[in-house]
Amino acid sequence: MSPEVLIIGGGVSGLATALSLASAGRCVGLVERGPVARESSWAGAGILSLLLPWHYPAPVRALAEHGRDLWPAWVERLRALTGLAADYRVSGMLVADGAEWAAAEAWGRAHARRVERPPAEWAARCALDRGGIWLPEVAQVRNPRLGRALESALRELGVTVMPHTRVIGLDIVADRVVALRTDRQALGCEQAVVCAGAWSQSLLGEHALGARVFPVRGQILLLAGPPGLLPGVVYRQGRYLVPRADGRVLVGSTLEEAGYDKSVTEAARADLLRFALDTCPRLAVCSVEGQWAGLRPGSPGNLPAIGRHPRLANLYINSGHFRYGLTMAPAAAELTADLMLGKIPCLDAAPYAWTVSPRPSPGAELDEV
Repeated sequence: MSPEVLIIGGGVSGLATALSLASAGRCVGLVERGPVARESSWAGAGILSLLLPWHYPAPVRALAEHGRDLWPAWVERLRALTGLAADYRVSGMLVADGAEWAAAEAWGRAHARRVERPPAEWAARCALDRGGIWLPEVAQVRNPRLGRALESALRELGVTVMPHTRVIGLDIVADRVVALRTDRQALGCEQAVVCAGAWSQSLLGEHALGARVFPVRGQILLLAGPPGLLPGVVYRQGRYLVPRADGRVLVGSTLEEAGYDKSVTEAARADLLRFALDTCPRLAVCSVEGQWAGLRPGSPGNLPAIGRHPRLANLYINSGHFRYGLTMAPAAAELTADLMLGKIPCLDAAPYAWTVSPRPSPGAELDEV
């Protein structure tokens, strides 16, 4: 059977959207220009939270918080479908700057999230300013393992996954997309969804209209050491340390306007290593195991575009999540599927709508570069 819905993009957003639609009974195909789940979905650190949620405007928080709430059941469903673990675990996050306490406490009360002073052990492990803040409910996931679980789940649900297939154009008749032209063949469809991450705007070309999505390079350093050096994620001055259960620690990340260049630099390596050692001197026992870069799908105000094309009735988008594609993935996919299936949306969809003109920023743009 030919797919009714074609998803363009095999990162976590595309995979999650395909999962939601296939779970609702739609016949789905997914097209990815390279290997599945290899771009920013592979490269990220896997923190399932906004970094300082109280700094973000309400629409960004709403999508991220709904995603956080869905994650436990979502990852269990993946395990039930595939038998694969994504290494989801609640590790907590230390915010090393206690000057944020009042804002954090107000956010916690408003959203029923725990905000506490850090356990005493943190003072011996990390540099804390004014005592720091402990968010014990923050979880993390291991990105490559999540990608494998999602791809396997789609195959279990009968989704046609087409890696190494590049979309080169849209065939449009009477304001509807009737087929995707790829470097292999034309693929007919009833609906199409653009989930191409940092490549979404360039792929759409003249059809992008107000959907502004641009690449932002992020470099990450991987340290190898004994388990237990850090009991949870550490956030400090815009950067983070993410400990894995096996003792590895991810150090991230840079925010760079470098176009589609994914190369790594010695300057970033030195800067990230200095940040890690300044923040947690215990990490001096670690060795540098690797360094890589990913291209985040940046968007004005960190606000993703989710919704139907303003002129093409059967074309949708789910892109532009910037640093928070994993955090938002279950919620953004659910919202996209709701809109495509004509259901009552799980969230107010208006802030994310695909408009003809570029959308104004909904508030502070702390992550803009």
